[in-house]
Amino acid sequence: MKISVLTVCFNSAATIRHTLESFLAQEHPDKELIVIDGASSDDTLAIVRSYPQEHIRVVSEPDRGMYDALNKGLALCTGEAVGALNADDALHGRSALSRISAALAKDDIVHGHLDFVESHEGKRVVRRWRAEPRPANGFRSGWMPAHPTFYVRRHVAEKVGPFDLSLKVSSDYDWMLRAVELHGFRSGVVDHVLVDMMIGGASTKSLRSYLGHNLEALRSRRRWLGTGVVDYALVAKPVRKIRQFIFAA
Repeated sequence: MKISVLTVCFNSAATIRHTLESFLAQEHPDKELIVIDGASSDDTLAIVRSYPQEHIRVVSEPDRGMYDALNKGLALCTGEAVGALNADDALHGRSALSRISAALAKDDIVHGHLDFVESHEGKRVVRRWRAEPRPANGFRSGWMPAHPTFYVRRHVAEKVGPFDLSLKVSSDYDWMLRAVELHGFRSGVVDHVLVDMMIGGASTKSLRSYLGHNLEALRSRRRWLGTGVVDYALVAKPVRKIRQFIFAA
């Protein structure tokens, strides 16, 4: 199974080497990395092009943000499966893509464990996100997969369609909700750490962005699941994250 990995970047010279090297180190042979660069002004492109290009494709042009860039990547990917890897994150170990491929032989959608790390040099884990099978109430219960570990078969991506550009920090949540809840696809869990994620992502780097993410996620649930003005997941989703810090401790 060919797997397409989408990496969105903009002025990511400080971190993108870890992303590239983790992809190239994967033992899974049938893979492609599509780097969608937002016209970086630093050394990002020079770094990307300094690596062997056999499995790497690069697009560099202005965009309207991360989700616009991901939509470009979805249109360009040629794999039978697709997922996203942030330009400051790394695939965990050498077998992450192999495990994803094996799981997608049985399911339409898979996701796995994720470790939040202080740095890719030391790999000190500060938070552990452990994947769980979809509960009976799915996203209504506060459950959600970790997007960097979320991979789907090509027919799923085609059915779900593009990321919603009206959502500024939670369009990935909205995309996963649509994939899992609306079409009856089979989903499964990869019981392994798939990604090492640097702390300080767009939706968690400040209280304002954290609140913005949760309010946008509520907007998504109201639109697609018909929940109320305030729903159970608005409280349960943050509570679930507390467990991740306990696991790390």
